[in-house]
Amino acid sequence: MGPFVEQFKGYKNLIVALVFLVWILYFILSLPDSTIHRPPGPRAASKSACKPTEYPSHLSFLPQELANLTHLLYWPPTPGDEGDILASTSPQTSTYRLRGPAQASYALGGYLEAILVARDHRGRPKTHGGDLFRAQLLGPGLKAGVPGDVQDLENGTYLLSFPLLWAGQARVQVRLIHSSEAVGVLRRIWREKRATVDFRGYFRGPTGAEETVICNVDPQSTGAKGPTCQYRDVVSSELWFCAQPPTLPCNSLVGHSSGSYLKVTVPHDEALLAWNVTDKVLPQGISPIQIRMAATGNSSLALSPQLPCRPGLPASKPSGFYHQDVWHSLSCSGRSFSTADSILGCLAGHVIHMIGDSTLRQWWEYLRDKVPSLKPVDLHAIHQAGPLMAVETTRGIVLNWRAHGWPLRCLRAPVASLHSVAQELSGLAGGPHTVVVLGLGAHFTTFPPSIFVRRLAGIRAAVAALLAREPRTLVIIKLANTGYKSVYGSDWFTLQINRLLRAAFADLRVAFVDAWEMTSSLALPDNIHPGRLIVSNEVDVLLSFICPA
Repeated sequence: MGPFVEQFKGYKNLIVALVFLVWILYFILSLPDSTIHRPPGPRAASKSACKPTEYPSHLSFLPQELANLTHLLYWPPTPGDEGDILASTSPQTSTYRLRGPAQASYALGGYLEAILVARDHRGRPKTHGGDLFRAQLLGPGLKAGVPGDVQDLENGTYLLSFPLLWAGQARVQVRLIHSSEAVGVLRRIWREKRATVDFRGYFRGPTGAEETVICNVDPQSTGAKGPTCQYRDVVSSELWFCAQPPTLPCNSLVGHSSGSYLKVTVPHDEALLAWNVTDKVLPQGISPIQIRMAATGNSSLALSPQLPCRPGLPASKPSGFYHQDVWHSLSCSGRSFSTADSILGCLAGHVIHMIGDSTLRQWWEYLRDKVPSLKPVDLHAIHQAGPLMAVETTRGIVLNWRAHGWPLRCLRAPVASLHSVAQELSGLAGGPHTVVVLGLGAHFTTFPPSIFVRRLAGIRAAVAALLAREPRTLVIIKLANTGYKSVYGSDWFTLQINRLLRAAFADLRVAFVDAWEMTSSLALPDNIHPGRLIVSNEVDVLLSFICPA
C-alpha cells in the first residue's frame, strides 16, 4: 500500500498545481486588455518607467523627414544678456531703410528690398541675430497685404524682401514679435521643461464616487509621488499618463479637462516677454511707395497663369496675398465661394472629416453658419471636444469635426470622445468623396518638440496608410496660425510647429492651407481665433482643393 499512497499523493499535488495554473491563466485573461479599452488600456507605471523628455538631434524610430530636429528647428544662436534688460533688442531703437536708392515708382511684379538693423535699448547695434521680426507690405486703401521675407544675416542685420503684387500705393510695416533674448527664454523652456501646463483626469468608481488627479504627457509631469497609470493608443502607440488615484483602478478614467499653467519663468524672463517689448511696430523707416502697372499689361495684380489647386503642388513663397480682402494664392488657381449655393455645389456628395483644434473648428462653424441648409445634428457632445456633425441630406453632404485628443486643453469632456488622429484615420475607408482636414499646433506649444514629433510620426503613418489603400482620398493640412505671444504659446513656437508639419508630410500627396501667412498679411490684430474675414478666405482655399478650377 505504501507506494500506492505515495503515488496518489503525487497525483494529488499535480492536480492541485494544474488547478492553480488554470486559475492564474483565467485571472490574467480577465484583466483589462489594452487593445479594446477606451481609454486605451491602462496599466500602472512606476515613475522610472519613462525617461525625461529630451531634445535629441536624432530620433532613430522616426521617419527620416522628422528625425533630425537640430536641422529642422535651426534658429540662429541667441546669446544671453547677462541679466541686463537694456542689452536686449528694442522695438523703439531698431531701424530699417531701403537697400537701394528710392524710386518715384516701382514696377508691378518686382521686389522691394530693405535692410533692418537691430539695436538694444541704449541704441547700440546688435552683433548677433535670432530676433523674431515680422514684416508686411500693406495697401490699406486697397485692403491689400502680403508677408515680407525676413532673412537673418546673424550679425544684427536682416534683409527684408517684399514682392510687389498689386498696382497702387503700399507701405512697409515691421514688428518685433520677440527679441533674440526673449527667443532664448522660449527656446530654453521648450527644450528643458517637460511641460508648461497640466491636465485633470477624473476617475469614477462603481458607486459613482469620483477621484481627480493630474495627468500629462509623461509620468514626471503628473506630480505623482507613487505609481502612475499609463494609457497607450492602440493605433499609434501614443502615451498618456495620470497619477494613480488613491483607491480607484487605472481603467476607471472617464473624464479629462485642462488643468493649470505651471510657473516656468523667473522675473528676468518675464521682463523679456513683457507686453511693452512684445509684438511692437518699429518706427516707420520707409516712405509709402507707388507701384505702377506694366506698360504692356492691363492687370492691376501680378498673377501668372496657375495650375488648378491639387495635392502635391510645390509651396510658393509667399503662398499668396490679399487684395480687396480676398486671398489670392500664388501656388494654384484659387476660387471664391461667396454664396451658400456655390458652397453646396462644391461639397455635394462629400463627407468631410475635420480633426484638430479650435482654429479648425472655426471652419466647421463658418460653413454651418454660412449655409442655412447645412443642419447641425445634436450628438450631445461637449462643443470644445466634439464630435460635431452637420448634414445636408438633399446634396448628400456630411460635415464632421472632432478634437485631436490628448493633450487637449478644454472643459471637462468624456475620455471616450477623445480619439487620436491616427485612430480616426485608421477607421476611414477613403475614396473620391472623402475629404480629411487636419489642424494641429496650438495645443502642442506647451511641450518639448519631441512630443509633437512623436505625434506627427503616428499621424504621418496613418495618412500614408489611408492614401495607400485609397489614393483618391483628399487630405489637407491646415498650418498653425499666428496668435499667442506668451511662454505657453508664442508665434516663435508656432513657426517651429509649422516647420515640423511641412517636413512630416512633404513627400505625401497632401495639400496645405498656409494659415500662418493668411493670418499675418493684413494690418489686423493677431488672434488665435481669427475673425470671419480670415476664416472665410481659409475656407475658400479648402474648397478650391475640393473643387479645383
